Amino acid sequence: MNGNNSDIKKKIIDGKLIASEIELSISEKIVELKKQGIVPSIAVILVGENPASVVYVRNKERAAQRCGILSKKEIYPASFSEKSLLNKIEELNNDPLIHGILVQLPLPQHINEKKIMEAISPDKDVDGFHPLNVGKIFTENSPFYPCTPYGITKMLDYYDIPVKGKNCVIIGQSNIVGKPLAIMLMNRLATVASLNIFTKDVKSIASKADILISATGKAHLIGEEYVKDGAVVIDVGISNIDGKICGDVNFEKVVNKVSKITPVPGGVGPLTVAVLMENTVKSAIIKSGINTSIKNVLNNKK
Repeated sequence: MNGNNSDIKKKIIDGKLIASEIELSISEKIVELKKQGIVPSIAVILVGENPASVVYVRNKERAAQRCGILSKKEIYPASFSEKSLLNKIEELNNDPLIHGILVQLPLPQHINEKKIMEAISPDKDVDGFHPLNVGKIFTENSPFYPCTPYGITKMLDYYDIPVKGKNCVIIGQSNIVGKPLAIMLMNRLATVASLNIFTKDVKSIASKADILISATGKAHLIGEEYVKDGAVVIDVGISNIDGKICGDVNFEKVVNKVSKITPVPGGVGPLTVAVLMENTVKSAIIKSGINTSIKNVLNNKK
């Protein structure tokens, strides 16, 4: 890696910074909500002891505490049955004090993830995975956008990175990131190419991208030959190599070619959690039926 540290630092998309500003805004909104007797709350369900999931749940719990959101954590063994999980979700759906429900993925193999996501009430689906909420992305009126794609759009906005008319390439077509993000970028009038493991000439397509997003979970997949000079690179992947966290992008090889790039860790991850908190507060506002003037205050309107 060539170039001095100050030049590299200017290229970094600081997810922690953006997340901290979102959390501060959320905290201020919650102060106003609590004056109305409304305490935003989220239930987080963890089934099993997947090490990464344990970390993610802990990060979400800490973010909720920082913001002033009440977090209810439900932890169950990997042997927990699908029926029992569905019953727990139904119980939380009917609890008026719970505004958001999140089931940490992945789930044990004996549990159908699709069935679980569909069981969560759409108006408490703060992860943005329910089919009704995902479908509304097409018409830009979803109450809850999936957190990682939504966090990525916030990154682009924060750094005034234009999307309209740009070539955006997304490597990875998951229901959680790749697919919804493609629609969200198209809604912003980007030209989007969505690539998968069967796509031919991935390097050739990626190297033409103005904005390149990789969400494969394959460590250091993206080298300098994938990246156009001056491109913006968003790294959604996360892997553990010999105890060191890294992303899909070989940061050292790529950083000198890009105009902006997300680090791993400290890039997309913090935004995903912050947006989850934002969705929870939004759910509390929607469910509260509070008057228009309070809503305007909470939306930072005069």
